Amino acid sequence: MPNFLELLRDRVVLGDGATGTYLYELGAPSGHCLEELNLTQPELVTRVYREYADAGAQVIETNSFGANRARLARFGLDHQVAEINARAARVAVEAVKGRDVFVGGSVGPLSLRPADGEFTDADCRSMFREQIGALLEGGCQVIFLETFTVLAELLLALEVFRSLARIPVVASLGVSEEGRLASGEAFPEAVLALRQAGADVVGINGTCGPQACVHLLSKLSVGENDLLAVYPNAGKPEFYEGHFNYAASPEYFAATLPHWVEEGAHLVGGDYGTTPHHIAAMAAVIRELKPVRVKQAAITRNAGVQVSAVIVPAPGVPDELSILDLLKTQTVSIVELDSPKTLSMDKFLTGARALKEAGAAAITLADNSLAILRVSNFAAAIRLRQEVGVTSMLHLACRDRNLLGLQSEIMGFGTLGFRHVLALTGDPAKVGDHPGATSVYDVNSLGLIKLLAGMNRGVNAVGRNLNGQTRFLIGCAFNPNALNFDSQLRKLESKIAAGAQYVLTQPVFDVELARYTASRLAPLGIPVFLGVMPLLSSRNAEFLHNEVPGIKIAEAVRERLRHAPDDATATRIGLQVAREVREVALEAFRGVYLITPFLRYEVSVDLLS
Repeated sequence: MPNFLELLRDRVVLGDGATGTYLYELGAPSGHCLEELNLTQPELVTRVYREYADAGAQVIETNSFGANRARLARFGLDHQVAEINARAARVAVEAVKGRDVFVGGSVGPLSLRPADGEFTDADCRSMFREQIGALLEGGCQVIFLETFTVLAELLLALEVFRSLARIPVVASLGVSEEGRLASGEAFPEAVLALRQAGADVVGINGTCGPQACVHLLSKLSVGENDLLAVYPNAGKPEFYEGHFNYAASPEYFAATLPHWVEEGAHLVGGDYGTTPHHIAAMAAVIRELKPVRVKQAAITRNAGVQVSAVIVPAPGVPDELSILDLLKTQTVSIVELDSPKTLSMDKFLTGARALKEAGAAAITLADNSLAILRVSNFAAAIRLRQEVGVTSMLHLACRDRNLLGLQSEIMGFGTLGFRHVLALTGDPAKVGDHPGATSVYDVNSLGLIKLLAGMNRGVNAVGRNLNGQTRFLIGCAFNPNALNFDSQLRKLESKIAAGAQYVLTQPVFDVELARYTASRLAPLGIPVFLGVMPLLSSRNAEFLHNEVPGIKIAEAVRERLRHAPDDATATRIGLQVAREVREVALEAFRGVYLITPFLRYEVSVDLLS
């Protein structure tokens, strides 16, 4: 069997098509773990491999794209990582035994979700090592690291691979049609980084159709030893009668193939929606094609870095004053006032007016906090601007919107001139008043901060230019009440590195904890608004301490409230504790975050005065 890389330099090599969508077409149940089929239905997987080889594929990829520990854990299969990957490789090797067909081990991104837990770089390395090691043990001759949309993750996976083997590796990116990764890098920049990191073949797959791939490849220069791969999707999918259907025909793929080769592709195949018919159509054409050894990148009009214009609010919308600028010259109190649970907005608006008159620099608006249904904070912010004339800080949770919905909401904030956004993961829906609702969590608070920072640079989550830049002042949360303060601090440092510009903490009910928090956060060098929440009664304190996540109240404070003869006395005690914590906050940071309990705005007015 010839050397894989020598073969690529000599001719255009044909890969296979999609594994997952073709398995579904052959009857694999929707929502099933496709990688488990290596164990339960190896004959079906073998059929896929053989049909691609029969169609003319010279390289087939194992059915292991999502077979890492984190993704398999969602199906209760995390204890079978090695078994599933090794079996995927062995089934593939056996399926093409006796043929001049290479077996490539497919490794996709980890695709971590907030619900999967916290993972360090060491954890990610371990998961890649576990999967790649099993594929190598099963007999793979090439490794495909594919459909990565974050360059840093692909570089990490490549580093792990290089520590395990010296066989060829293909590193493929999931790039937007505009030529940018979700992590922000331009396609040519990412290709160069991968080549420098030791990738033998660099390419694109999984996100673009045939014509977009021609355009993306045209952006690249090709040197004598550069090898490119391209695996386009069969167009954009249409969901019909429970199935995704793809429009790009085998004939269309065959007609576009020469254009990929003209732009430097040495390895070609198909991704989502492609079948053995697509591969057979390309096999009939590929024999006549010779690889391009040297090529210059196409020169595009207005090439170079484009600076997007900053978004200017619509006529009649005031330019929102930055509370961070205000903080440079005076003490700043921001006050949380939840929007109502009903359609009646009167008390909310009355409270906001009172808070503004008492000196609140901004009203923070929670996003269905504790997963309890309230009037949209976006709508509430618009009414506050129009009817009260006060700055709003919008909390934005990842729980209720997918990545599309989040970005649409954020763009809406930007076009209406709202600047202050607090990025939160959000309490899970099952703890609220609609326990049957779905929690989405396409990203967590860290991912949301990166998304907001990207919009400030003028690009969306897939790197598309927005023809404008937002001016968000990005806030993040910190919980001083956590059992492991140092762990919370490390998370906070990650948020700041991602683009957070100021911090709001969970409420603190203890002066010593307030001082300790101030001593640990002050060295970070960014504004901190320490959370202060007046306690109204012993029952209120016990509920918060025992039933609300992220809140702990010192036993001494709760004991004082227990001995209060009535709620009025308890409220006075709660206000006294809140004032003491507030003084620590203002002395350390010049800013404080007052949290209004139960729309009792008069309590916050008392604290402000």
